Amino acid sequence: MIHAYDKSYLSAAQKNLARMLDYLVNDLHYPLETAWQWFLISKMAFRFEQGDCSVLVGLSGVELARAVLEQAGEAVPMQKPSYAYDRSPEYWTGWALAYYQWLTGLRFAEIEQAVSITEVRLLYTPYHEMDVRQFADKMNELYRAAKPETNLKAMRTLAGLSQSELAGQADVPVRTIQQYEQRQKDINKAQAETLLRLARALNCNVEDLMEKVPPLNFIARQESSATSKQHSCDMQFNAVAVALKS
Repeated sequence: MIHAYDKSYLSAAQKNLARMLDYLVNDLHYPLETAWQWFLISKMAFRFEQGDCSVLVGLSGVELARAVLEQAGEAVPMQKPSYAYDRSPEYWTGWALAYYQWLTGLRFAEIEQAVSITEVRLLYTPYHEMDVRQFADKMNELYRAAKPETNLKAMRTLAGLSQSELAGQADVPVRTIQQYEQRQKDINKAQAETLLRLARALNCNVEDLMEKVPPLNFIARQESSATSKQHSCDMQFNAVAVALKS
């Protein structure tokens, strides 16, 4: 999986997005949804997604919040932030979303279209007590439930082409297109030439066709595999325990 930017910036990015939301919501008392929409339409969101180090590590979370307010045309207060001992649900929401955006490379707006900031906030319990990777697994599940279609199918539909029409224009077998759209084949592993042909026919970028979130059946297979491995480990442990007692 290709991440949004270098992992060395991730920790600072998480803290900054967390502090931004915490400051806007709990210190300045803006609604979470309003604060998040201001961020999404600001230039700061794009720069954050692109791994602009002047935003990820060059600004504090409070400075990021003030930049977002300024770009939204709102008054920029100089109120000092409060630093509560316990992290707020809004702090966790920003922290967890920064991780998920880095992990998938999705734009924040794409995430919002599938899983709203309100829904993410509701995941605070129980996910704030879990490993952030478990939160990411849950987000993948919610994202795929909201957007079950592949990007290829979505772009083909947007272009108003049937599978056979796309096959003709891209010089790609219709069966191959069907397999990509049904996820019988992984389009992320397609040959570069095939992707270029499809992208040209659909008047889009190759990146628009790539799948950044695994399908639900893949997630289910992962969970099943993990359960099987755990069961196998338990069986081996029990066998060793019995042998030691005898």
